Amino acid sequence: MLGHSHALSGLATGAVTLPWAPVQGTVGQVAWVAAVGGFAMLPDLDQRGATISRMWGPLSDVPSGVVGTVARGHRWGTHDAVLAPVVFGFLALLASGWYWSSLLLMAVAIGLALRALHFVIPGRAENTVIGNLLLSWGGAWLLLEHLAGPLWLPWAVATGVLVHIAGDALTSHGIPVPVLWVVGRARLKLSPLRTGATLEKAVLVPLFFATAVAFAYVNTAARDLVDPWLERLSSLG
Repeated sequence: MLGHSHALSGLATGAVTLPWAPVQGTVGQVAWVAAVGGFAMLPDLDQRGATISRMWGPLSDVPSGVVGTVARGHRWGTHDAVLAPVVFGFLALLASGWYWSSLLLMAVAIGLALRALHFVIPGRAENTVIGNLLLSWGGAWLLLEHLAGPLWLPWAVATGVLVHIAGDALTSHGIPVPVLWVVGRARLKLSPLRTGATLEKAVLVPLFFATAVAFAYVNTAARDLVDPWLERLSSLG
């Protein structure tokens, strides 16, 4: 799927899962949705020179080459529906214990989302290396300054990665057979949908966008109504 399709499907999933997300308050909800949306781009950081890998210039492109080597090429290791969420989630778990590594992780998510969704953002700042760095790190800092602790980041990473893999599973290129691809390099192809096809652009992208907006509104409104009652019940206990 195209980059913006992955990002929008990630945002939609983040919005849909808000009632079960391990976050609290409006800032936590915004951080969760943004993180899942951004991390839905993470598996594509396995291809050096790609648009997403160049978002921070050499700072993202060089690590992308390392990821691609370890993953044994584009759409292999980072697209394994079993190994990828576990490995990325574990790395995020290690990072979530320290402020600066958590800040980096959140900045990566925001940077990826900005780069993928540039077509709906006015201006071109998010497409420049300096502009993306400032926006992503600034946004990450603002969010984390108002959160108690980003211990939910591993869950956001794993969720976003799974959303990306599910999207690629629907394309003609498919995804690797979980775990077994290491031996046989076999792939799963669940549909003949071509990346960038009219169905994706005209149907899936608007659907993802509408779902993200609708569920973000509904879930946030629902929490605003329910949380005061839960606080009252807890005080009575």
